[in-house]
Amino acid sequence: MTRTPHILWADDEIDLLKPHILFLQRKGYEVTGFTDGAALLEALEDERIVDVVFLDENMPGLTGLETLQRIKDRRPHLPCVMITKSEEEHIMEEAIGSKMADYLIKPLNPNQILLSLKKILDEKRLVGEKAMSDYQREFRELGMRLMDRLGKEDWEDIHKRLVHWDLELSASGDQGMAEVLMMQRVDAGRQFAKYVTSHYGDWVADLDRCDGDEDPLLAPKVMAQSVKPLLEQGKKTLFVLIDNFRYDQWRALGPALAGAWQVQSERMHWSFLPTATQYARNAMFAGMVPERIAKVHPQWWKDEQAQGSKNAHESELLGAQLERWGFKGTWGYHKITDLSAGRKLLEGFHQIKDRDFTAVVFNFVDMLSHARTESEIIKELAEDEGAYRSLTMSWFEHSPLRELLDRAAEEGMDVVLTSDHGTVQVDNPIKVQGEKEVTDNPRYKTGRNLRHGDDVFAVTDPEAFGLPKSHLSSRYIFAQERDFMVYPNNFNRFVRYLEGTFQHGGISMEEMLVPLVHLRPR
Repeated sequence: MTRTPHILWADDEIDLLKPHILFLQRKGYEVTGFTDGAALLEALEDERIVDVVFLDENMPGLTGLETLQRIKDRRPHLPCVMITKSEEEHIMEEAIGSKMADYLIKPLNPNQILLSLKKILDEKRLVGEKAMSDYQREFRELGMRLMDRLGKEDWEDIHKRLVHWDLELSASGDQGMAEVLMMQRVDAGRQFAKYVTSHYGDWVADLDRCDGDEDPLLAPKVMAQSVKPLLEQGKKTLFVLIDNFRYDQWRALGPALAGAWQVQSERMHWSFLPTATQYARNAMFAGMVPERIAKVHPQWWKDEQAQGSKNAHESELLGAQLERWGFKGTWGYHKITDLSAGRKLLEGFHQIKDRDFTAVVFNFVDMLSHARTESEIIKELAEDEGAYRSLTMSWFEHSPLRELLDRAAEEGMDVVLTSDHGTVQVDNPIKVQGEKEVTDNPRYKTGRNLRHGDDVFAVTDPEAFGLPKSHLSSRYIFAQERDFMVYPNNFNRFVRYLEGTFQHGGISMEEMLVPLVHLRPR
């Protein structure tokens, strides 16, 4: 049975509002009236369930604004509607600053009041119902598209549509439709993996001889296509790379930037395989595939079995790429792995604004987790993708990145915002075996004598895929969709540890289809 919404209404002329109260009661609302703010506040102490408060702005004793502030001190999330005869701007601004839910001008109209209540109490339900209705219409269309012969633009559009519905249905809170969407995403992920495994080798082969739009934009071409044109135009440019940054996270974060920035272009680039930092990010900064990095710059490349950081030379690789472009301007590179490094970056912002080009890497997971492993921190704080997006937004709002972007906007800089790869939440363990030196990443493995089933994508000729090999017989295998690879030894323990975590390195839309956004200050 649906609960009757309860409204508290304070107005020194409450008796004159009796027709409005009766109207609301006929519409299914319970309304309790008061002649002053103090009486309403006293009742609020006893009333456990209150849905909305109506406040007359001009009451004797406590004014509406004073009453509003005391309500917010006690129940900060309780929606309050200010009602006044005055349209003076400072009153409106003060009420808005006090986080009121709506603002009504006397004389009141019954339908005006009802509309305000619908907006406050029923907006989420009404928006959710519309989202479900719209998705039901698109469900069949998306299903039909997945049976067609699709190209890279089709897959980018399908991923955008699925992310759109994930955001819409998450907001509605309807679990039934969310489960239907998940099944469609699983189907799309299966078809996407087939598309990638069938064409990826050709895309890598085309990198040196094809600058057209037929193939996806892979990591080695990202900076040449997004940054180089801006530098050639003489634009002061800030390149921001957030690790583990997915397209759905960009869609959630984008509105927070709308006040200071306008989106000049929004596209996707396709992360390099393995969709892991050592390969995808090095390929981006070097402007070449990992296999070529290992040959041309062996001093800056470390094999999987080598000790130490595999991304210690991003600055040198970037410098070499800028030199190949013939870039003669000033530039800098920064990697932010903790808050102190972020604060130091902001303290030296005068250097950034004076340079022609600056690249900044924000290791989002490192900043979030400190000494914990990625799987532990994300599993603890983000049990699903909606929570992961929320966690990203919370981090961004309080991060040095937010202040960096604010300052860049003030200086009129252009910003290119992207990532090296995304992440996927894994839920299906598959068994693999290999020798001791085989890598331990659950989404890809490389080494000798790898033994596995048909549910992985196996690359027997790494160099044809732009990948170095540490031994003549080395191969690579990649998990697809939402799979993760586990060795038979202690299988159940590692399954419990990894299941439900966000991982990267394999083949999925979430890992491979990465946002690439050009922002310009408003």
